[in-house]
Amino acid sequence: MNQFWGNEYVKTAGDYSVVILSLVVFLAIFELVTKYNNWDEIKNGNLAVAMATGGKMFGIMNVFRHSIMHNDSLLTMIIWGVYGFGLLLIGYFIFEFLTPKFKIDEEIKNDNRAVGFISMIISVGLSFVVGAGIS
Repeated sequence: MNQFWGNEYVKTAGDYSVVILSLVVFLAIFELVTKYNNWDEIKNGNLAVAMATGGKMFGIMNVFRHSIMHNDSLLTMIIWGVYGFGLLLIGYFIFEFLTPKFKIDEEIKNDNRAVGFISMIISVGLSFVVGAGIS
């Protein structure tokens, strides 16, 4: 059985499956903390929401990338992924706190692409910081 789990194809498929499942769960959590429906807004062509959501997706997957590269066990990868997601979520709330002149969610919902772009860059940038910590 160890030979089966040690196979790189099996390991890659397992990592892939865990990351996809985690991505779905984490995006659902992000959906709960935002004041708009991501997928409805994206369906309606809201580029700001698409950029912010894409940044969150990239950020989550980048954290998992670093976790996969630097950990041998699936459990350790999941723990780092959850921890990294938590840090990205905290970063989202800090971004909201640091902009008292306007509400991030309202601006993104109103398709303010500048705010959507900054949100995307924050998610991507923080994922590299978390990834460096994992390394």
